Amino acid sequence: MLWQIAPLAAQEDDLLSLLDEETELEETEYVTASFKTNRVINLHSLESTAAGVFDFKISHRFGFLNGGLYELFGLDNASMRLGGDFGITDRLTVGVGRSTFEKTYDGFLKYKFLRQSKGKVNMPLTAAFLSTAAIKSIKWPNPDRENYFSSRMYYTFQLILGRKFSERLTLQVSPTLVHRNLVTTKLEENDVFAAAFAGRIKISSRLAINAEYIYVLPDQLAPGFKNSLSIGFDIETGGHVFQLHFTNSTAMVEHGFIPQTIGDWLDGGVHFGFNVSRVFTVVRPKFE
Repeated sequence: MLWQIAPLAAQEDDLLSLLDEETELEETEYVTASFKTNRVINLHSLESTAAGVFDFKISHRFGFLNGGLYELFGLDNASMRLGGDFGITDRLTVGVGRSTFEKTYDGFLKYKFLRQSKGKVNMPLTAAFLSTAAIKSIKWPNPDRENYFSSRMYYTFQLILGRKFSERLTLQVSPTLVHRNLVTTKLEENDVFAAAFAGRIKISSRLAINAEYIYVLPDQLAPGFKNSLSIGFDIETGGHVFQLHFTNSTAMVEHGFIPQTIGDWLDGGVHFGFNVSRVFTVVRPKFE
C-alpha cells in the first residue's frame, strides 16, 4: 500500500505546483516608484498621488546666479509657488496652486490611463494625460485700455509617456501644447507646441538625480526666449521629499517655464531652487 500512496502524493504535489505556477502567471505586477514624487523638477512626472493622499508642495527659486556678489548670487531675489495635490484615485490626481510669477493661480487634472506592468498584463510603459488651467492676476500694465478677463487665461495639455527601465533608470517624454489667449507681440503664437524630456537615475534608496529639457518648436516665440533645462537631486527623508536643483526657468507653472524661459545657462542665467513635498493621508480610499 505504501508504494501506491507515494506515487499519488507525488502526483498531487506536481499538480499543486502547476496550479501555483498558473496563479503566479495570472497575477499582474505593476511598476512603482518610477520617480520620488509626481514632479520631476518643473515638469509633471508619470507618477500620481495615491488615493486619499494630500501632497503639500512648496517650490522656491532664488534669483539668477549671474547677479553676482551684489545680489549674493541670487539670494536677494526669490519667486515661489504654494500648492496642494490630492489623489482622488490611484490614477486620478487634481491640484491647485498660487505662484508669485505674475501672481498666477493654477489648477490641474492628471489621469494615468496606462500603467507599466508585467505578468498577466504586460504593459511596457506608463501613460498619463495632463490638463492645466492658469489665471494671471497681476495688474494690467495699461489699465486705460480695454482689457478682458479671458486675456488672463492659459491652458496646457500634455501627454506623459514613460518607462522604468530598471531599478535605477526611468525616462519619459511629454508632447505638449500650451495655449495663451493673449500674447505680447505678433511674433508669438497663441498655441505653442513643445516636446519635454525627463529622466531619473537612482543613486540609493533615498537619493536620485533628475534632469529635464523642454524643446519648443521653432518660429513660435519672440527672440530672447530659451528652452528650459533643469538638473537636480531628490532626497527622501521619511514623509518629505526635498528636491534641490538648478534651472534657467523662473516660473513654476507650464505657461511660464515652457514659452517664457529667459535664463541662459552659458551666461550664468540659472536659478538655484528647491521643491519640498510633504504627504498626508486624508481619507481611506473606497474606490480605485
